Amino acid sequence: SLDPGPAIGVSGRMTSAPHKHHGLRLKARLRYLYHGDSLAAVRFRATVILVDLAIIAFFVAAPILKAHGRTFYVLDYCIAALLIVDLAARITAYSDWKDWFKRPINWIDLIVLATLLFPAWLFNFGFLRVLRLWTIVNSDLFWRTVGRRYDDTRVEETTRALAALVTFVFVVTGFVYSFYRGRHDGITGYIDALYFTVATLTTTGFGDIVLPGAWGRLLSIAVMLVGITLFVRLGQTLLRSEEHTSEL
Repeated sequence: SLDPGPAIGVSGRMTSAPHKHHGLRLKARLRYLYHGDSLAAVRFRATVILVDLAIIAFFVAAPILKAHGRTFYVLDYCIAALLIVDLAARITAYSDWKDWFKRPINWIDLIVLATLLFPAWLFNFGFLRVLRLWTIVNSDLFWRTVGRRYDDTRVEETTRALAALVTFVFVVTGFVYSFYRGRHDGITGYIDALYFTVATLTTTGFGDIVLPGAWGRLLSIAVMLVGITLFVRLGQTLLRSEEHTSEL
């Protein structure tokens, strides 16, 4: 076909049509990879999900790794760069970028990115990074890739419930570690914060670690109430799954 050449704008100046075509081709390619059903697209999204899970593992271990100083910050900024590329690609692949920003679930990724770009100032809010696990499991990309055969089934419901519980545990653990370490003799490390979270969430109530002050008690109450709710939800999904299997 003949090349139409550069377009002429109203002002008489030539516009860059080739650049526009390149942009459209890039958008089409990204839409194919992020939303397509071909084997290549599925493999691409599977790779993205595996990288995301590795990043989440780094988020969980971040309070411990921070002691390594420079190495931690190098990894932190490398992950920030990866997340910027991924978010830019997802926004480009979306039909309308304005609609992408209107979805609350996507704002969680932007908050995670902010904690990565400014780790020295926002490290106390680093516990919010684990929310990315929840956003991944609740994304269409995840179920179109690794869970296509389980989409809209009991498996999906159970996986979402389990992801919500795990995310809650590590978000609370990170919060307790960030804001109560050093303020309570029993919380000297990340494992202590995890122990307190699990003991409170399960209402075991050993009493060896109790958060100080009224705010500490309110946090403990919130952890118990939300934790019980998430446990009940997970239990209900598991029981429904067993009943469905027995009926088959």
